[in-house]
Amino acid sequence: MRHVDSFEIQPPTPPSHNGVPRSAWARARRRVSRWHRPYIAVLLLVDFAAVVLADWMAQEAFGQARAGFYNAKEDPTWFYTVAFLLLPLGWLVILWGNRAYDRRYLGLGPDEFKRVIRGGVAVAATVSFIAFATKTDLSRWSVGFALLGALLLILIGRLTARFLLHFVRRRAGQAGHRMVLVGTLPECLEVYTAVTRTPSAGLVPVAIHLTDGYAAARGIETPVPVYAGRDVLALVREVGGDTIAVCGSASAEPGELRRLAWQLEGSGVDLVVAPQLTDIAGPRVHIRPIEGLPLLHVEEPTLSGPALLAKNLMDRVAAGLGLVLLIPLFAAIAIAIRISDPGPVFFRQPRVGHEGRTFRVWKFRTMYVDAEERLAGLVDQNETDGMLFKMKQDPRVFPVGRFLRASSLDELPQLINVLWGEMSLVGPRPLPADDGDFLGDVRRRLLVRPGMTGLWQVSGRSDLSWDEAVRLDLYYVDNWSLAYDLSILWRTVGVVLARKGAY
Repeated sequence: MRHVDSFEIQPPTPPSHNGVPRSAWARARRRVSRWHRPYIAVLLLVDFAAVVLADWMAQEAFGQARAGFYNAKEDPTWFYTVAFLLLPLGWLVILWGNRAYDRRYLGLGPDEFKRVIRGGVAVAATVSFIAFATKTDLSRWSVGFALLGALLLILIGRLTARFLLHFVRRRAGQAGHRMVLVGTLPECLEVYTAVTRTPSAGLVPVAIHLTDGYAAARGIETPVPVYAGRDVLALVREVGGDTIAVCGSASAEPGELRRLAWQLEGSGVDLVVAPQLTDIAGPRVHIRPIEGLPLLHVEEPTLSGPALLAKNLMDRVAAGLGLVLLIPLFAAIAIAIRISDPGPVFFRQPRVGHEGRTFRVWKFRTMYVDAEERLAGLVDQNETDGMLFKMKQDPRVFPVGRFLRASSLDELPQLINVLWGEMSLVGPRPLPADDGDFLGDVRRRLLVRPGMTGLWQVSGRSDLSWDEAVRLDLYYVDNWSLAYDLSILWRTVGVVLARKGAY
């Protein structure tokens, strides 16, 4: 961290152009950030290979794969051309048309996979239409196996490519975007905290450019250099950036954002906007232009309807199957607990659930039986703020319990709460019933069922402050979706294996 004691201040340089001097026919410079080019090339090869492999497996699995192709037994050339060249190329064209290779959707979030699935449906519809139009009698089993297999292999390939991309971003700091944040210091620091919380996103702030002067910022610690009164594009080139992020109120300056966009034309520098609606995301925000004025329309959170019914069904089915499959593991953990410290295997504590209803949560016991009596003598050693008591080296936890906590195995009995409808697989963590009355913003957590895992858990768990944990939980409540739930469940696997923030 560095203190803001002085700034490099220069008279603002006039914009290089206002959208007019550059010829409309001139070719814009290549983007400064180019990591996506080799990545997209790899995805094209992986997707092509996935389709070829799926077609080969379909041919090997079904003897009627060549049915419908004229003279295929004597001369299979046309069949091989369709199966191993035209169909894979058709997949790539349709995926490209569905923007499955758009750099904005690659590497993070569920949109990439949604577009791949949408492309798979389009391929199936196209093949069906062509077969119907040409009256080709194809083997339904072969075609179905090939299309579904190709879709699954493409998704697996993309997951693998994303894993490798995240590994490169976390370990080498490459394949990302170097950002210059523009706005007031508090707004820029808020965006800095948000984008650096997830290194796999590939967003690396390298400088801050203030829009409101510098006097109020003197002496404040900042993680990156701070500038004021500079030409933004010149600053970006000086610090080696490739993206300008306009933060908060700076995006509301009349005409300024448009002029900045004009100035960046042909520069190869990307422009992104982080509006003040930082805790409202994706499907809830729609741009509705009215007479040239783009209005951000914010929908209400989805707290009921078919999506919620599907979520509840998924919870119950997954919990039931999980409990059946985990019986041997539960038995082994129970024996280990009884050997470590005689007493009950399970620990049940009152927690506050959906709409303020109290229930008793199931957990494997990880502390000695006299843990509650010993708590009073440890209160002054609490290592977290807010409504929870946490110690990294809590003397009340026995050795096996420490392992259960680090691996999150102590949470598995909460599948019983999920099966009974008291909890969900994903949601805000249930808090003890005797730690407060959930006034103010915290009470909004109770609009959904508490979860076994949640955005709080995959973003740092016990390493987060109470205010940050509440903010993440409220973000989930306002923006949840089935796709978001599946994304959090996937991220939970990595967090649990890394034992990050668990104690």
